[in-house]
Amino acid sequence: MLRKIELKGYKSIKDLTLELDKINILIGANGSGKSNFISFFKLLRWMMQTPGQFQYFVGKSGGANSLLFDGAEVTPQLTASLEFETEVGSNEYCMRLSHAASDTFIFVEEKYRFSRNTYDNKASWKELDAGHKESKLIDVAQGVDKTAQTILFLLQNCVVYQFHNTSETARIRQRWDIEDNRYLREDGANLASFLLRIRESNYKVYSRIVQTIRLIAPFFLDFVLEPVANSVILQWREQGTDLIFSSHQASDGTLRTMALVALLLQPEQDLPSVIILDEPELGLHPYAINIVAGLLQSISHKTQIIMATQSAMLIDCFEPEDIIIVERRDRQSRFWRQNSEQLKDWLQEYSLSELWDKNVIGGRPSK
Repeated sequence: MLRKIELKGYKSIKDLTLELDKINILIGANGSGKSNFISFFKLLRWMMQTPGQFQYFVGKSGGANSLLFDGAEVTPQLTASLEFETEVGSNEYCMRLSHAASDTFIFVEEKYRFSRNTYDNKASWKELDAGHKESKLIDVAQGVDKTAQTILFLLQNCVVYQFHNTSETARIRQRWDIEDNRYLREDGANLASFLLRIRESNYKVYSRIVQTIRLIAPFFLDFVLEPVANSVILQWREQGTDLIFSSHQASDGTLRTMALVALLLQPEQDLPSVIILDEPELGLHPYAINIVAGLLQSISHKTQIIMATQSAMLIDCFEPEDIIIVERRDRQSRFWRQNSEQLKDWLQEYSLSELWDKNVIGGRPSK
């Protein structure tokens, strides 16, 4: 589990130290910094892909200057530290990036360590070179260093999912290679291939996915997943007709529902270590939101959840300790977790969403 993250100088996040739990629900006004926090994990995932594609991500994001708090003139460096807790100890990764020529980043510090629970003192850091443009952790992990391999795996398994793009040209609506089926892509592009693999390898799980989609969309009968020339497109049948419907006929909400349910109900051993979601409620019916919340709670014993939301209904499905308030003050994002004991009197009469609406817990627009 990702136990703690320290982040300095990234977008609206000037200086953050945040303890994380199994469920972490970020709420706050538009522009408060929720999506900036989520986007850091996208940066991390691109950085830790083999071979490293960090500079590609930086360029795609508008350059290093746009990723630094108030720009490189105010904040020339970005620092991040992540601590993962396992049964045997603590795995830590730390990096410090500096703005460089051509609006890029270079690593001025990169280090990692593993500290066993059985020892009182922390292990010494393993320092990597400075001056490189891509993470050296990838290179070290390709050798025999087990700590580097473990930390790289943990970092790569922090996966951001966002199924917002359901336009006519969205990848989720297109044909996809049936061999690209091991893990669901972050935008759901390979949903048909992913479902086909699950149907063939674990029909019990596949049936649960279908049955859950039927709860949300009663018209739905079953998927029709027929490979053609080594590719497959998302299709399905509906109740009361022999017609076959394709992804190009689906509503945005239906596609997002299918992708979310498939993600959350996939075989437990395939779940990423950390699932990160940015406003998964977009386009979903209130009943669907309740079902998704139940699925999130049910898998939280197996995987860690980090989620940003604007849904009052969604936060009512969780405990106060699951909620992290995000507010923008003095140009910087500030994060803090709720506490049931402090809200005890309020919660006797009001729900969490009502307290949010009344600005008792914060997270509302402010001057």
